[in-house]
Amino acid sequence: MMRFYQQQHEFYCGVDLHSNCLYVCVVDAAGNKLLHRNFKNNRLDLLLAKLQPYLQADFVLACESTFNWYWLADWCADNDLPFLLGHALYMKAIHGGKTKNDAIDSEKIARLVRGGNFPVAHVYPQARRATRDLMRRRTYLVRRRAETLAHIQMLHLQQNLPKPGTRVKYKSNRAGVGDNFADPSAKLNVNIDLALLRSYDEQIHQMELHLEQTAKVDDANQYFRLQTIPGVGLVLALTILYEIGSIDRFPSVGDFLSYARLVRGSHTSNGKRYAATGSKIGNPHLKWAFGEAAVLLKRELPAAAALAERIEKRQNKMRALTMLSVKLGRAVYYMMKRQEVFDPSIFKK
Repeated sequence: MMRFYQQQHEFYCGVDLHSNCLYVCVVDAAGNKLLHRNFKNNRLDLLLAKLQPYLQADFVLACESTFNWYWLADWCADNDLPFLLGHALYMKAIHGGKTKNDAIDSEKIARLVRGGNFPVAHVYPQARRATRDLMRRRTYLVRRRAETLAHIQMLHLQQNLPKPGTRVKYKSNRAGVGDNFADPSAKLNVNIDLALLRSYDEQIHQMELHLEQTAKVDDANQYFRLQTIPGVGLVLALTILYEIGSIDRFPSVGDFLSYARLVRGSHTSNGKRYAATGSKIGNPHLKWAFGEAAVLLKRELPAAAALAERIEKRQNKMRALTMLSVKLGRAVYYMMKRQEVFDPSIFKK
């Protein structure tokens, strides 16, 4: 369930944030507009001066979760300004209407906060934010690497040549792969792919070393606890650790499962049930991690495999993996909450 900011203040500041500027609107508790103008992102001293009359009282600043909200959250923290981040998928009010511009959007944000209708997103702590982004970048590079491997396979099939199979993903098996092609352009095409693979391997390895060392400093205990789950190694443990951040931000296991996209939404009206909506709301990285972990857990833990088999008999294989992911997500929540290692007996129940 979405959380809306309900606290009352004397002044509310709405910010429509862009890459080079931010449009600011300040309203008071009565709804009177006190400040409404554009500021350049490199003139924050001017913004702070204009906000100064309101900072001595009860004040809050809010903006929508855009791609570049990090610096604004950090600037607010440095200047002791209360900061709210709006969930982009829930902020329908600023996207509707016949006319839409920066001035209108900033005012709508301020009035949403004032009216208690501002959907709050989690402000991920600055200390671990860059590490989480680096982990996501690693995932991106791994997927590009997989596409490059698939392209090498495709080039072989185009020329009716024996495809190299999965062995090309290992550096020791790449020598002479380009020599299979007589055409100079096709040969260069493959050699470029091989050069990309070498670069991807080097960068991904460097990332993993850095991420593992950082995790041991940030939260070594949680990192090693996650690896007590059968099948969960470095990558999945790092993904779960940094995508969750602090488990205390989830009041209940249901909130956590919803955030990890492990439960479906519901849509009912007048006693009627409609197709579920909101499947894209939540964290896609956690959903991927738990999906992968469920497959590996089924392979490594006999009790999990037996549970999946029982579900498959009643329903189907995909449903069994989904329910295994949910059960694993529930286990991870309580592991991190109680600071305990994985208990395999929960899959025997």
